[in-house]
This record gives sequence, structure tokens and C-alpha cells, in this order.
Amino acid sequence: MSLQLSIWLIVGLTFALYIGIAIWSRASSTNEFYVAGKGVHPIANGMATAADWMSAASFISMAGIISFLGYDGSVYLMGWTGGYVLLALLLAPYLRKFGKFTVPAFIGDRYYSNTARTVAVFCALIVSFTYIAGQMRGVGVVFSRYLEVDINSGVFIGMGIVLFYAILGGMKGITYTQVAQYCVLIFAFMVPAIFISIEMTSNPIPQLGFGSAGSDGVYLLDKLNGLHEELGFSKYTSGSKSTLDVFFITAALMIGTAGLPHVIVRFFTVKKVSDARKSAGWALLFIAILYTTAPAIAVFARTNLIDTVSEKNYTEMPSWFKKWEDTGLLKFDDKNGDNVIQYNGNEMINELTIDRDIMVLANPEIAQLPNWVIALLAAGALAAALSTAAGLLLVISSSVSHDLIKRIIKPDISEKGELVAARLSAFFAVLLAGYFGINPPDFVAATVALAFGLAAASFFPAIVLGIFHKKMNKEGAISGMVIGILLMLFYMTKFKFGWFGGGAESDWWFGISPEGFGTVAMIVNFIVSISVSKFTSPPPKEIIELVDNIRLPNENDD
Repeated sequence: MSLQLSIWLIVGLTFALYIGIAIWSRASSTNEFYVAGKGVHPIANGMATAADWMSAASFISMAGIISFLGYDGSVYLMGWTGGYVLLALLLAPYLRKFGKFTVPAFIGDRYYSNTARTVAVFCALIVSFTYIAGQMRGVGVVFSRYLEVDINSGVFIGMGIVLFYAILGGMKGITYTQVAQYCVLIFAFMVPAIFISIEMTSNPIPQLGFGSAGSDGVYLLDKLNGLHEELGFSKYTSGSKSTLDVFFITAALMIGTAGLPHVIVRFFTVKKVSDARKSAGWALLFIAILYTTAPAIAVFARTNLIDTVSEKNYTEMPSWFKKWEDTGLLKFDDKNGDNVIQYNGNEMINELTIDRDIMVLANPEIAQLPNWVIALLAAGALAAALSTAAGLLLVISSSVSHDLIKRIIKPDISEKGELVAARLSAFFAVLLAGYFGINPPDFVAATVALAFGLAAASFFPAIVLGIFHKKMNKEGAISGMVIGILLMLFYMTKFKFGWFGGGAESDWWFGISPEGFGTVAMIVNFIVSISVSKFTSPPPKEIIELVDNIRLPNENDD
């Protein structure tokens, strides 16, 4: 069977499965639309959480960025893995005990203020749209190669698919769709990794294979270091980032994870607090399978790529090279006219430009794996991007319909009216997300990293102080969130988009990158929040009692 036919068949079957699940589990009430009726089993919720969490950035881009940056790319691996542990242990049980299924609802009620709720809605929208831009970009990358359309057309196709099951099924449909998507994406991620690990090291376990020796007796990491040094790249196992920047990026990713609204809401789809803890544990196990495999895929892909393209005649390149060239994500510029590909770390003579986001997707093609494996990988990449995009759309729609319209603008709206508002919000959110997917600020992982920084700068202090600091009041929380999000937005737009006079890397404050600046903005948020609360009225007695209650979760609470 040809590659194109295999792709259409496997991707078509998975899409039919997702749409069928969405129709079967369509939401008929706001409770089902927002939190799946709170009846999801912990294991199923763990799988859905893992699919929600492992976005296009995890599936497509993380191994790609590690393959290019080596040691420096490990910040994404450490930050995202540690961040989920932080969320599961520090926040999830307490938020589930509180019983509000959106972050703005928690902040609005905990800080007894519609102003706080409105600020939280604004922050949720900013975070979610930044995050979803990376997902739609990932969808576009996959479609552009495997369906042989341009990236923009791929984004439009993805918009239509995710819109269908997000609007129809709500959280109920999304949850069970994400269970299926987890099975697809993890199988698709592991199968090529196992094949290539056997091919390169005779070890079927990728996590062990990339630390093993190849057929030539040389350890893969030693071989890759040697190739890098020969071609003028920095050593794969050593970093160029400053220790301070590595720390701040890792912290921003960890802390941002604990403030991501689309992940937090997953802990409200189970029956009780103990189930929230169990689903968090299951999700961590399911996530670890992919995250421990990504560094191996990075090494396999980078080694195979260099062996395949460096100093090779352009006319003799395999078909996958030409296919990726057609997408514009791989470019050969024959600077010396000898028709031989010069791929090295010297920008003056380097002739090959590679988008980092193609590394995982091109890996099985470079390794000449069977067509069905390549098709399976395409289906898995789409599952990863669409699952997270759907979760983010639900956050956007619930923030607008439940927290803004129902709680502030029109409190007397009927349940049917609220459901219509939620679906309309999701529709317009998809349109805006599509625009950001077509015009992203960077490659997928970097775009998503900015969303984590925004979440760290805005939500994390308000949530943590709301749970663990009884005297934190509305004035402090509002001031901290506003200053934190604005500071992060300023820094991000200045150094990523060139606004406010732009700025080069040498102009970074304290040498901290935009991806790591969320940690700085978070610290400022904490300082402002606590300082303002010291000089303003303490919260009401009932709020203090509420905080005491949520800090002592009862296993039998619904």
C-alpha cells in the first residue's frame, strides 16, 4: 500500500472514531458541557488528562528542539514533567475540593469580587489563545506534509475537525475523545521509536537504546557529539545557555503548568477528591511513557539526519527530502553551486535550513520504516494537537459563557441560553485560534512555552495564595494578576514581536529569555499581591473559613 493511501486510511479511521465518540457522548446540559457530569473514571480521566497535557509541543516539537539544542533543550523536558507533578500534588486536590470547575470561578469566589473574576477571564483567554496557536501550527505542519497541502490549508482543516467535536460534545465528548486520542498518540509515538532503537542499537527499549552502542561499537551520544564537532555545531551534551536562564525557563514551565486552566479543569470531571488524586497519578504514569522516550527520539532523529544529508548529492536525496521541501519547512540553498549539501554550524556556508518541528515527523521516513508506521505517526501527531486544542477551546468557551456572561453580564440567563453561548464562544475562538496558527510567533514548543510563562505570571500566585494564605484579599490578588500578566506581555511582545523598540538577545533583562521571564513576572506578582494585601482590608470571615475548609479535603466530598 502506498504511503499516501496508508495515511488517508489510518488518519481517516481515527477521525471517524473521534467524531463517532463526539456524537455518542454529546452534551445535553451545561454540567455535561463543562465537567462531563463529574462521572469520569479515574483511569479514563488520567488518560484524558495525559492527552490534554501532551500537546503538539510534546509530541511534535519537544523531541525536535532537544535534537537541535541537545542539553539546552532539556529545560522543556524538566519543566513540563516537573510542572505536572507540582500541579498534581500542590493544587489539584484543593481546587477539586473547592468545587469550581474554572480558574476564573475559583478566583472570583475566593477573592469575593467580580473584578477579580473578569481579570481572571482576561488572563485565561490570553493564556489559552497563546497555547492554542502552537496546537493549530502543529496541525498545519502535519497536514502540510502528509495530506500534501500548504500549512494554512492544514490549519483550516484542523479548525473544522476540532470545532465539530468540541462544540457538539463539550467536556463530555472531549473527555472520551481524548481517551481514544491518548491511545492513538502513545502507540504512534512508541512504535517508530522501538523500530529505530532496534535498528540502531538492537535494543527494543528506546529509553535504554539511546544510551547504548550502535553496530559500530560507538555509543550513540558519543557518535552524535563527534558529528556535531566535525560539522561545527556545539557539543550535543553540553549547553550554551546561562545557568540562570536554564533555571528561569525550567521554573516558568513548571509553575506555568500549575496555572494552566485547561489542565486544572480536568480534575473536576471525577466524582470526588480521592478520584482527583488517583487520576493525577494515572496521568503522570501515562505522561511519563512519552516524556522518557522523547530524548531517545531526539538522538535517533539527529544522528540519522546528519548521516543522511551531510555532504550528500542533492539529486540523490530520497523522496522524503523533496516532500518536506515542498512544505517550505526544509530548504536547500546551493550557495557554492556544487549540488552537494553542506550542513554545518557555520551560517555563512551552511546550505540547509530545517524547521525543528519536522524532526519527529520525518524521523521514520529518514529511517526508512514501513509506510504504515509513518501513517500511524501522522495520526498520532494530529491526535496530540487536536486533543489539547479541544481542551483549550472548552476553557475559552466556559470562561466567556459561564464566568463572564452567566456570572457578570446576564446572571438570569437560562441553562439552554448558556449552552448556546458556550458553543458560540467556541466557534469564534476557533476562528481566532486559526489566525494565530497561521501567524505563530515561533515554532510550536517556543509558542507553547510563552503560554506557560503567561500562566505563571498571572494565575499561579493567585491560586497558591488563595489556597495557602488566608489573609490574601481581593485587592492584592487583582493587583498581582494585572501587573504580572502585563509585565509578561510587555517582555514577550518586545523580544518576540519587536514591539516597544524591539531588542536583541543581548538586550534581555538579566540575560533571561522570553520563555523564562514568566518566573520573573511571577515573583513580581507574589511581591505585589502580598504587599498590597498588607495595606488593605482583610478578607471577610466567611472567606477565611472557606480557605480552612478547602485545605482539609474530605475523601467523601463530591
